[in-house]
Amino acid sequence: MKKIELKEFLDTKVNQYNNPKFIESDPIQIPHNYSLKEDIEIAGFLTATIAWGNRKSIINNAKRLMKLLDNAPFDFVINHTEPDLEKLQPFVHRTFNADDAIQFIKSLQNIYKNHNGLENVFVKYAENKSLQPSISKFKTTFFEIEHLTRTQKHISDPLKNSAAKRINMFLRWMVRNDNAGVDFGIWKNLSPTQLSCPLDVHSGNVARKLGLLNRKQNDGKALFELDTALRKLDTKDPVKYDFALFGLGVFEGF
Repeated sequence: MKKIELKEFLDTKVNQYNNPKFIESDPIQIPHNYSLKEDIEIAGFLTATIAWGNRKSIINNAKRLMKLLDNAPFDFVINHTEPDLEKLQPFVHRTFNADDAIQFIKSLQNIYKNHNGLENVFVKYAENKSLQPSISKFKTTFFEIEHLTRTQKHISDPLKNSAAKRINMFLRWMVRNDNAGVDFGIWKNLSPTQLSCPLDVHSGNVARKLGLLNRKQNDGKALFELDTALRKLDTKDPVKYDFALFGLGVFEGF
């Protein structure tokens, strides 16, 4: 497939999947339940953190987690007391357990009270063409308070060759304004040009079949290769093609 044909094909698939219907079956529906910026970003961050495995299970457990946070995640993060954290004891999603959830709430409180919020941390360390170094610095900041070592595994580090799929997905949600009502675009100090495609099994397999990716592992090097290819198709909004790759893989078995 020639480059122009590939672009036309993928643009068609973006239009097919990047619309409000997509929200109904995707974890992004969780932050869509909120209107306050801080609620959206905290709900989005926590949902993205547990976004691996069965999508139905991800959505159900994210709803459970929001309920445990009184469906007011920002207020809970800022104002919780130790007894409040006990409410999280029943929570588990795969290897993310109650101890991890409690640690995340404490770290988020530190981010909002001492670093002016999630967006500010990513903006502070952002580079012109990539947010991958910013993700690594964010992880350091997130775990600067006393924490359980085991919880560190739930935030990936791109500088250790991770594709960091879940946090790249979260950043897409926050930064990209798609004018279709799916991605939020509430972080105005970062640009879609800096985003990286959330690379997982589905998007990786489709990308290889389309000649966008040669590397066999879904790691940081593969992400760089895929990002480079997608930026040639659209320099301003390369990660819009996540909708095409994901849709082709999950919904069409491409």
